[in-house]
Amino acid sequence: MPNIKQPIQRYFTTTHSLLYSYLVSLPLLLLYEVLIFISQPDSNQVVRISVDIWIKMLFSYVGQDVLSITLILVALIGIYILYRERDKLSSLRFSYFMTMLIEASVYAFVLSVLISITVANLLQMIQASPVESLSLVQQMALSLGAGLYEELFFRVLLVSALLWFFNSFFAKKTAAYTAAIVLAAVIFSLVHYTGSMGETFTLASFLFRFLFGLALNAIYLWRGFGMAAWTHAIYDLMVIVF
Repeated sequence: MPNIKQPIQRYFTTTHSLLYSYLVSLPLLLLYEVLIFISQPDSNQVVRISVDIWIKMLFSYVGQDVLSITLILVALIGIYILYRERDKLSSLRFSYFMTMLIEASVYAFVLSVLISITVANLLQMIQASPVESLSLVQQMALSLGAGLYEELFFRVLLVSALLWFFNSFFAKKTAAYTAAIVLAAVIFSLVHYTGSMGETFTLASFLFRFLFGLALNAIYLWRGFGMAAWTHAIYDLMVIVF
């Protein structure tokens, strides 16, 4: 009888890498920009994800063509990752990318059951979001953008920075990880109440975002950025559809 543990372990070990996270995340960026353009081709005030706006405002001080600067930066990061992981390119398994999307879909479904339904039942969370006033294509674009940009900021940058900070205060790594994960989840939840598309604060919505942030932090640390990004994006798409 073949040992199925080895292929499974190989899959988890192989896909938890910069190379796979970068490659599996590229479609999120491309689809996000395409859907934004399709839904808002002539708008002077294009609706985008808050983190995306922050990044583009930062780049706007460098030049006017902000999108080109963003794509150039993504390309440069890709060149660095491909060079750093060049030894793994010959063994790249494209079938793993579909498996990663299926895995992310499972995580998204489980989160919807364990978090959304639980919070809704306990605290009777019934709240309209400003996003609901947008078109379906706009909502889909923002869902993909949230998966990409919010995970890039709140997981890759924020969680990593907090881990570095708390590691200098706590002797045990467990305490540092716990503090970083919890604080990042709190900040992630609070940010959703800022900006023109921000929600009205309620205990239920805060608790939901907090628990969702905790889960995404865990997925990021365990499975990497790409998996967290697609889990976030697929979950948001599920909310739109269902």
